[in-house]
Amino acid sequence: MHWTQWKEIFRARALRPFPSIDTCDEIPASWRAPLAASLAKFQVGEAGEGRIAHQVAHVRLAAIDDDYRAALRLFVKEEGRHARILAAILRAQGGELLRSTWSERLFVRGRRLAGFRLKILVLLAAEVLGIGFYGLCAAHLPDGPTRRALLEIAGDEASHLDFHVDFFRRALPGRAGAAIFTAAWVAIAGAACAVVVVDHRATLRALGIGPRAAIQTFAGLVDRVRREVTEARAPTGTIDAARLATAA
Repeated sequence: MHWTQWKEIFRARALRPFPSIDTCDEIPASWRAPLAASLAKFQVGEAGEGRIAHQVAHVRLAAIDDDYRAALRLFVKEEGRHARILAAILRAQGGELLRSTWSERLFVRGRRLAGFRLKILVLLAAEVLGIGFYGLCAAHLPDGPTRRALLEIAGDEASHLDFHVDFFRRALPGRAGAAIFTAAWVAIAGAACAVVVVDHRATLRALGIGPRAAIQTFAGLVDRVRREVTEARAPTGTIDAARLATAA
C-alpha cells in the first residue's frame, strides 16, 4: 500500500465520533480494579508517542516521503485518541490516570537511544501488545461500552501493525535486511510480550485468561509480523480482535 493511501485511511478515521463510555455496570465488580490498573498503564503508553512525529521531518531514507511523514503524524494523533478513550474508560470505572510507569519509561528510553528504524520497530512491538491485550480483554468482557471501545482500539492497532510492516518491507529489503529485522524483532517483541504477561497477570487471571493462552496469542502475532516482513507476504487478513482469544 502506498503512503498516500495510508494518509487517507488515517484522515478518514479521524472523523469518527468519539465512543460513548459513561458506565461500566456490565463489568463484574471483581474485575474492575485489576482491569483499570492495566488500562491505566496502557493509557500512559498510548499518550507518549508524539516526539517521533517531529523527528520524521528530518529523517532521510529511501522508504520515506512526504506522504509517509504525514501518515505517521496522523498515526500519532490516532494513538492520542486511544489515550483519550482509555481515559474515558478509567473515569467510568472510577480509576486513576498515571503519569508514568516503569514499562513505559523503558519503551521511551529505548526509542530515544535508537535510530529511526529501531524506533519504528519498538512502535511495532507496541502494536502487538495492544492488539493482544485489548483483544484478549474484549474477548472475555461482556458486551457494553468498555468492550466496544477496546475492540475499536484493537482494530486500529491492527491497521497500525500493517502500516509499520509496510515500512519495514520498504526500509529493509533483501535477505540481509530480513535477517537483521528477524534478529531485532524476535528479541524486542519477545521481551516486550513477556513483560506484559507478567506485569498484567492479575488482570489476565481475573478475566480467566491463562498465561499459556496469553503467551500463545502474543507469540502468534509476533510470528505473523516476522513472516509478513521477511517473506514479503501480503497481510494475511484483518486481525479479528473479538476472536483473538477463543482458545483462552
